[in-house]
Amino acid sequence: MRRIQAGNVLSAFGLGFTVPYLYVYVAQVRDLGAGAAGAVLAVFAMAALVVLPFTGRAIDRRGPLPVLVGASLLAAVGALAMGLASGVAAVVGAAALLGAGTAVMQPALATMIVWCSSTSTRTRAFAVQFFLQNLGLGIGGLIGGQLVDESRPGSFLLLFSIEAAMFLVLAGIAATVRMPRTPSITDARPESRGGLRALLGHRAMVQLCVLGFVLFFACYGQFESGLAAYGTEAAGIEPSVLGMALAANTAVIVVAQFLVLRFVERRRRTRVIAWVGLIWTVAWLFAGYAGLGHGSQAMATAAFIATYGLFGLGEAMLSPTVAPLVADLAPDSMVGQYNSAFALVKQLALAVGPAVGGPMGAALHGPYIITFVLFSLGITVLALRLGRQLTPAQDHPYLVAKSRVVAQHKPEQPVEAAA
Repeated sequence: MRRIQAGNVLSAFGLGFTVPYLYVYVAQVRDLGAGAAGAVLAVFAMAALVVLPFTGRAIDRRGPLPVLVGASLLAAVGALAMGLASGVAAVVGAAALLGAGTAVMQPALATMIVWCSSTSTRTRAFAVQFFLQNLGLGIGGLIGGQLVDESRPGSFLLLFSIEAAMFLVLAGIAATVRMPRTPSITDARPESRGGLRALLGHRAMVQLCVLGFVLFFACYGQFESGLAAYGTEAAGIEPSVLGMALAANTAVIVVAQFLVLRFVERRRRTRVIAWVGLIWTVAWLFAGYAGLGHGSQAMATAAFIATYGLFGLGEAMLSPTVAPLVADLAPDSMVGQYNSAFALVKQLALAVGPAVGGPMGAALHGPYIITFVLFSLGITVLALRLGRQLTPAQDHPYLVAKSRVVAQHKPEQPVEAAA
């Protein structure tokens, strides 16, 4: 598990190094224009939508380890190609390789965590994964920002070369992992029948996917598009404040992750998700005050930063909740397919979110806030409805594990002792 988590933070560190600077690199450093830069970002996202439907079956048939190694090597080639590319076709092709490789890593790493954890330890394992992801992204972005220089294309080549090296190190670490061999894992390898039809027939999983789409659409899908446009247009937020808001989001996640973990572990997962919906409702009301209120610019700025901070609190509550729930819903032979399906739902939300939220945030300020207040309240409603479809072990594994431990430590009194 330690090696898997080390690989997780390395992949996040590599992405944080370059992803924030893709647009600047293509449009300005390579002087290919805004159109080419937009195409690169679109291809980066679309590549994930293309490969994820096939990823789950490959994980369940071959195991997550070779899939992760292959994805890491593919991403390394894409990163290096991006640093060397100088024409439109070359940067688009590199973006496709990089986007496909990084997309496949997510369900592969998630499946490895499932295989190396039990129901009682899975919540904490996914919390650690999310913490390390944000830490890696934050440190990578910070260091990358210090190295990058628009006047020196060589600095970007250095950036992409370091990213490629991180992916190669990830592949090397993953290759040394020895996955545990339990009966359930052994069974998971040869049997991957059922596929999409079986998944769509699983009512609880379908409801969780719908809930997941709304979660990612109402939060991550707005960070760098609709909410950023709303902040600059309606609230008069300076671009530098957007960076402060994103930093506040990451800081809240890093600080709060383990503080909220005990609270999350001891409560029903669907109730925790319902609370997240209410917290994000308050976050959107803060955003509404920042752009539609009549306070000072300082108050608007503080409210806007608080919006991102509240989103971070909700994310810290979700990380040990949603991913373990996907794993606990999956049959042993379809863990990879369930993880890949949920990753696909997330990617769809991240593609649709900016397309819808960007224009609304820039021009329709009041309707934009109202829409996402309603979406956040919808999260609470959907979470409570999902709770009716789950077993006690799926919705509240801590309570079930605790009852089993108590039972084990209270054996029946021997007959001789009683006599």
